[in-house]
Amino acid sequence: MNTVTCSEEVEDARSAGTAIVALESTVYSNLGLPSPDNERALIRCLDAIREAGAVPAVTAVLDGQLRAGLEEVEYDRILGPAKKAAERDLPVAIGQGWDVGATTVSASLEIAQLAGIDLFATGGVGGVHRGVEMTGDISADLSAIARHRVITVSAGAKSFLDLPRTLEVLETLGATVVGWETDVLPAFTARSTTCPIPYRIDDLDELVSIARAQLGFGRGMLVTNPVPIEDALDQNLHDTALTTALADAKATGIVGAAITPFVLDRIAEASGGASIPANISLLVNNTTLAARIAGAL
Repeated sequence: MNTVTCSEEVEDARSAGTAIVALESTVYSNLGLPSPDNERALIRCLDAIREAGAVPAVTAVLDGQLRAGLEEVEYDRILGPAKKAAERDLPVAIGQGWDVGATTVSASLEIAQLAGIDLFATGGVGGVHRGVEMTGDISADLSAIARHRVITVSAGAKSFLDLPRTLEVLETLGATVVGWETDVLPAFTARSTTCPIPYRIDDLDELVSIARAQLGFGRGMLVTNPVPIEDALDQNLHDTALTTALADAKATGIVGAAITPFVLDRIAEASGGASIPANISLLVNNTTLAARIAGAL
């Protein structure tokens, strides 16, 4: 079995039985938020987890090694250029000794499970892409959420995805999906969609009880947590920008993984940059909730 190298802080937390929350590194790299917003987001998320009494474990591949938690001097490495590492890429990243591999949701869940970490927080998960009947494009995030014994907290899924089909695939895979104080699936920087969530949970003790039971089955689940209302994008502005961006992407032949940065850049432009603070806000909100769950577990 591949081993995971943990930071000193994470090793101490494991020994002491302190709660730990895993984080992906893609969003904090040059592949995610632009500089210096990525560093600002990272600092706020690390602080939020620690303030909630837990320990952060940023996942990554550094010098060909799987990592759960970074030392202070290593954070600069993930803030700069990196190769994107999904779960399927991890053997290559190890075998080729990648300098910096920024882990996606699927890779982060694999590393978290190997390190024995029960909670993982991210921004918005991937899902079923529109036009899947032609492309077959379904994010590996969904199967990873279902397979790994880790609870994922996110602000729903990226809004440009086929959200009804995303929920259907999660159901098919046997992934439990609950909404924290919401009846509908959030859509990243937008708070609401027309997709109902199977279970709404408003009590933290109840949420923790469900998480504990799910971990007992040896599987994961998705906790959807809407972006704070004061930082959410105006719904009409978001929906209009999304529709326009998707039409432009189709007209220019942008498909696959290239759609994500294209659409997010268009939404940022249409919102006058408001999508960046919204993105940071939802990241902090998710890490805080994940730390509260981890602490209670």
